[in-house]
Amino acid sequence: MSLLFTVVEIERIDLVCEVNNTDHHTLQNGVDSLIVRRGQPFTITLHLQPGTHFQNGDNINFIAQTGPIPSVEAQTKAKFSLSRFISRSSWSATAETSDSTVSLTVCSHPNAPIGVYKLILDQGEGVGLGEFVLLFNPWCKQDSVYLASEAEREEYVLSQDGLIYRGIPKRITVLPWTFGQFEPGILDICLQILDESPNYISDAALDCSERRNPVYVTRVLSAMINSLGDKGVLVGNWSDDHEDGVKPTVWKDSCSILQQWSNDGCRAVRYGQCWVFAAVACTVSRALGIPCRVVTNYGSARDSNGDLVMERFYNEFDENIANDSIWNFHVWVENWMTRPDLALGYEGWQASDPTPQHRSEGVFCCGPAPVRAIKEGELTFKYDIPFVYAEVNADVVEYIKLRDGRVFKMGGSTTEVGKSISTKAVGRDEREDITHNYKYPEDLALQNPLPEPLENCVFTIHGANLTDGKPITHE
Repeated sequence: MSLLFTVVEIERIDLVCEVNNTDHHTLQNGVDSLIVRRGQPFTITLHLQPGTHFQNGDNINFIAQTGPIPSVEAQTKAKFSLSRFISRSSWSATAETSDSTVSLTVCSHPNAPIGVYKLILDQGEGVGLGEFVLLFNPWCKQDSVYLASEAEREEYVLSQDGLIYRGIPKRITVLPWTFGQFEPGILDICLQILDESPNYISDAALDCSERRNPVYVTRVLSAMINSLGDKGVLVGNWSDDHEDGVKPTVWKDSCSILQQWSNDGCRAVRYGQCWVFAAVACTVSRALGIPCRVVTNYGSARDSNGDLVMERFYNEFDENIANDSIWNFHVWVENWMTRPDLALGYEGWQASDPTPQHRSEGVFCCGPAPVRAIKEGELTFKYDIPFVYAEVNADVVEYIKLRDGRVFKMGGSTTEVGKSISTKAVGRDEREDITHNYKYPEDLALQNPLPEPLENCVFTIHGANLTDGKPITHE
């Protein structure tokens, strides 16, 4: 065996796609391309020219690079040498040789940017060893999307079919949906979506570097699934006029939408509503390796002014004249990831909403918002916590406005918003209620978060047997 050699004359290269894609849970993508995940080794075979000889002591170097302007500083270019052992915390490579072949094992950094990579043997001008696609890796403990449960990885990464909930709480309806993230050509379209984003167009080098961060990628997808302000995938339409497109209720899968967008030169597909936006976002997230699930909120508030209150103003004819509204249901997605930009405890499920409802930092997107932060009312955390908090926990106040301008409060509700928050159960075609992830029980929760922490306070709780004789503790 020889680990080191000077000049390698290669006759052909075998990327061993079937074996590698199987090991990396990407075999459903096919065997025509090498598709691997971060922080996990893969092996390719170099078939050498006859007469090629090896000598110990020589230095063999490699380059792995992605994007149009690869840079070591931006982490879009990695230089590494052959070593005796694979490192799973950095780019590394080992080699085993025979008379005419070299089995080259390569492992990427678990925090490397995702995307299309070129692997180069760095000898003089460099010899291309092939291309591969690098994805997020929920199976790798060092990856920021690591998900410990195999059953959840099967459901939220590998499953191509799911259920989306609509209707009203008393009559919840189920829409079967085909996500199809492993269908031919879909991964290429998902990467194309990233390349068509304003972020990439304005600064491709920075955008490709930021693709190491699932928080960044999720936020880009939230903006790109809708078409407002960019070359996004879907046009929203909540009217009854769909003559120049497809009625949102007709769609049953994501692939048809993504393929139409790509085939039409990235022209937005007409039309979608919230569940269609969310389903497409789920497909793209899973294709890129980010665990994702579709979530439905019943009695979903749309807070137009950010005061966390749904204000209904009626005139003397009982006509609603306010901008705030409550939808029967609204659908978004959750993505699983760490949040190193926030305090500990806010990792896990992050709400992201691709339906264009409001501008966030000037862009029609929403999230990722830590679900725990929504529940705790941490309104200053990134991203868009107040907007999502209002969707699930806003108070409703009703007023009547008279012709002379006088306004009178008529009543309201603290329980109308945020009911039966639902997602498909893991491994079963059943509904899982996850309302408790987003809010405390209404009879025990502070209805709105306090602007500042309280100290040395006394709370008086009214109601029978609330504590069942047990003291109330504070954590």
